[in-house]
Amino acid sequence: MTSQSMTIPATPTNTSILSRVFATDASTAPFVMRIALAIVMLPHGAQKALGWFGGYGWSGTMNFLTESIGMPSLFAAGLILLEFVGPLLLLAGLGTRAIGLGFVGIMAGAIATVHGEHGFFMNWFGAQAGEGFEYHLLVIGLALALVFSGGGRWSIDRKLS
Repeated sequence: MTSQSMTIPATPTNTSILSRVFATDASTAPFVMRIALAIVMLPHGAQKALGWFGGYGWSGTMNFLTESIGMPSLFAAGLILLEFVGPLLLLAGLGTRAIGLGFVGIMAGAIATVHGEHGFFMNWFGAQAGEGFEYHLLVIGLALALVFSGGGRWSIDRKLS
């Protein structure tokens, strides 16, 4: 056996973790998904961070998350920032996969800590004690699709990759 027959193929140099995070194609579907998810999540983030749309603002949300839920302050602040800044990053298509993964975590946590006990359906008619988790599953579905696809057409991620 010669040494030439035992050569190991070279690995591509452009497969760094960052290039995998930002990699995406020119498809329009991820663009539509990230814009829709950003539009839905931004008001929720504004409620938590700024008190807009009837929300409790930063201090009220921090109090709820740390006192009622028992979340550590660092995680509570991260959740508020992700829910407020994340949609803005999605609109630009920057860090789409990371933001999507963060949203999956937020929504899974919301189901586990608050909404799971109220069943599947939202409280459309005020007949139950709280909101169900159907909305959260939709966000998880959209966010996971973005984790798998990336930002798509018209994203900063595409330009970076």
